[in-house]
Amino acid sequence: MSKWVYFFGDGQAEGRADMKNLLGGKGANLAEMSSLGVPVPAGFTITTEVCTYYYENGETYPPDLKQQVMDNLARIETIMGAKFGDATNPLLVSVRSGARTSMPGMMDTVLNLGLNDTTVQGLIKLSGDARFAYDSYRRFVTMYSDVVLGVDHYHFEEILEALKEDKGYTLDTDVTADDWKHLVGVYKAKVHEQLGSPFPEDPVEQMWGSISAVFGSWMNQRAKTYRRLHHIPEHWGTAVNVQAMVFGNMGDTSATGVCFSRDPSTGENAFYGEYLVNAQGEDVVAGIRTPQNISIAGKEKNNSDLPAMEETMPEIYKELVGYRDRLEIHYKDMQDMEFTIQGGKLWMLQTRNGKRTAAAALKIAVDMCNEGLIDKETAILRVAPEHLDQLLHPTLDPDAPRTLLGHGLPASPGAASGQVVFTADEAEAWAQKGKKVILVRVETSPEDIGGMHVAQGILTTRGGMTSHAAVVARGMGVPCVAGAGEMRVDYRAKTLKVGDTVVNEGEIITLDGAKGEVFLGEVPTLQPELSGDFADLMLWADKVRRMKVRANAETAEDCATARKFGAEGVGLCRTEHMFFDPKRIIHIRQMILAEDEAGRRSALEHLLPYQRQDFVEVFNIMQGLPVTVRLLDPPLHEFLPHSDTEIADVAASAGVDAATVKSRVAMLQEANPMLGHRGCRLGITYPEVYEMQARAIFEAALEVSETSGETVLPEIMIPLVGSWKELEPMRALVDRVAEETFAAKGQRIAYHVGTMIELPRACIKAGRIAEHADFFSFGTNDLTQTTLGMSRDDSAPFLEVYAQKGIYPRDPFQSIDVEGVGEMVQIAAERGRKTRPDIKLGICGEHGGDPDSIHFCETVNLDYVSCSPYRVPIARLAAAQSVLLKGQEAEKDR
Repeated sequence: MSKWVYFFGDGQAEGRADMKNLLGGKGANLAEMSSLGVPVPAGFTITTEVCTYYYENGETYPPDLKQQVMDNLARIETIMGAKFGDATNPLLVSVRSGARTSMPGMMDTVLNLGLNDTTVQGLIKLSGDARFAYDSYRRFVTMYSDVVLGVDHYHFEEILEALKEDKGYTLDTDVTADDWKHLVGVYKAKVHEQLGSPFPEDPVEQMWGSISAVFGSWMNQRAKTYRRLHHIPEHWGTAVNVQAMVFGNMGDTSATGVCFSRDPSTGENAFYGEYLVNAQGEDVVAGIRTPQNISIAGKEKNNSDLPAMEETMPEIYKELVGYRDRLEIHYKDMQDMEFTIQGGKLWMLQTRNGKRTAAAALKIAVDMCNEGLIDKETAILRVAPEHLDQLLHPTLDPDAPRTLLGHGLPASPGAASGQVVFTADEAEAWAQKGKKVILVRVETSPEDIGGMHVAQGILTTRGGMTSHAAVVARGMGVPCVAGAGEMRVDYRAKTLKVGDTVVNEGEIITLDGAKGEVFLGEVPTLQPELSGDFADLMLWADKVRRMKVRANAETAEDCATARKFGAEGVGLCRTEHMFFDPKRIIHIRQMILAEDEAGRRSALEHLLPYQRQDFVEVFNIMQGLPVTVRLLDPPLHEFLPHSDTEIADVAASAGVDAATVKSRVAMLQEANPMLGHRGCRLGITYPEVYEMQARAIFEAALEVSETSGETVLPEIMIPLVGSWKELEPMRALVDRVAEETFAAKGQRIAYHVGTMIELPRACIKAGRIAEHADFFSFGTNDLTQTTLGMSRDDSAPFLEVYAQKGIYPRDPFQSIDVEGVGEMVQIAAERGRKTRPDIKLGICGEHGGDPDSIHFCETVNLDYVSCSPYRVPIARLAAAQSVLLKGQEAEKDR
């Protein structure tokens, strides 16, 4: 018989922390905590394998699951000293999801399960508190109806708000026991009205309904969206955790909260968290009530007037600190913990490796290494490379003028400006039109995930540092100001109001997520200083990685940025970008319009000084590091004018009539220009173009070598080669120009000539092509297009559907298609090295900055990756992690 259910509780557990693939993160950690002797309410975990079975078998369960569940429910009853469904001593349980990796708020939960009109009387007798019992009952009816029965939550909110208004209540805590009892009846009547059937009274029926709802929520839209955004495979499934309830809403000696062993925003080694007295867990994360800080230091830092747990419950606070230390040392990582205090007794409900900002991840990794808790290799693996984006973008200029609109909590650091929108749908619609938006909500919910992802920043008027908005924004690296209570959102009027100031939809505001401040208009920003923890981690990573990291750069500014971020050369210098300056484009147009070679050479002579000076600047900034220069690649029509005014201007400067220019423009138009007269095809038909560029490169290299004393190493790259017969004459051309230039200048330098591999034929014939190439640089943007037969400019609408259907797990233009494009790269690498063992191999497409693609590059032993300047640190860290992960994979195979 298969084992579908694993028990934990009373210091014992059938699972372990390393079983998260089977038990999910929550279940594995509950088992681990129980084994450690941490006080965990007893429970059991239904495995992720049941989720897989459920969806593969028409949403049915394995035949032996029911008995295993009931057997383990009996074990909970024994340990907790209560019986499920009992009229006098009822056991209540929670039913929660638990995927392998944390998906906060994306799936469903049911609390207080097991209550009905009979068991609520037993709960009253046990607790001696009718208000607590009926408060728990109304919560259960609300949550079960919403999650399991599909009766929208707002029905119950409207009923509650009407009662509070009628009675003159302000807070939920003002509502009496009789009021709650009355509301339970009204709630159940609403369910009957909506469904045509009564609310279920049988606790066993309630439990199985909740289990099915949690498994069902794995495929809800918000979970699908979250998985897509975070690249979580659908086949992983979720586990379900059924656990005895403990109650934080049993009066003033009870509470519930969330805490972190270190600050998840800054990484500071300070106990950090929030709690609510007389509340249940969803009250904290939903932002319905203003939470209190657990520590006095946190209270002072957030300028709170509410008492801290350290003041109101000092002994329990000390116990909680003890578990914080114990769990962090055990897991050797920052922990995100949930707890409940019931009648003065502390229970730990969850621990997991906490989500954190990039700055916090860096600080925690470096600090823990310096504390001796982890080694440098572990520290390198702790920081997600893509999250470094959070550190490589602007912060507010401290000297810039600004108009403060209001304050909130610094929920997720970073600075962002954008136009105000009030719904997630509007955020997505505006973003698709190229607008930068700030999503403003009273509070966010899991349904807002799509809009949160596209927003530049998020502002909420309710909620704390552990609210949904705060947790999700930190995970996404999006600036967030939460709990801005002085602000009022009017969804109907589409306004944000602070005092007498009104901000309408579409107006611009700026968020400072690090300080929790909101400003009117756009505030200028500054680039961050990358030192301290960042510099330490990069130094450790550089000692581990094997691949070099270069940058795609052609301007002085790009090259300077690349050097600042640690680039070890330029892997792609696109020469065509240098031609669009107004002083130059006239000459390239004259060259294109010329009717013979002499006319083309005359125009190119005017371009030569400009091109040479471009390379002088690049070589000077790179200070002897290799620079790979790609000769002219795009089709010529891209340089020609299209409007009548531009055509007239070009005709006048070229000394021809407008009709001639129009004729030439029409003649150069191609049905499919990306597969047309471009790349080396231009060099073969107009060799004088490549001659001019090669001469400019060599003259600049000689000049910089002489004046700076640096050994300049130019690498000249011929694009779009599909046959050795194309590369051979182009290499001969470059070699000839080199010799002519060296002879004229009386000095020599070393140089390399190679090609860009971006066609499937080039991959297949790489052995022959390598006979004429010192290096290959894989242009994976075009290689993906030509291998898949897809345009990266036109494929986005259907690639979204492809990703959802699992045809391609990720957009192949963002992360390399390992099975197709990756195999092409591997074939070319193997065949190229067979011909020329010392050939240098690199990648210069957008994939050069994608961590997963970099991991692939390590597996095929490329020599370097090249990416945009701002992604250089990401690539450096990812390259180091690839070495470590490759080593771990090799160790597993032994």
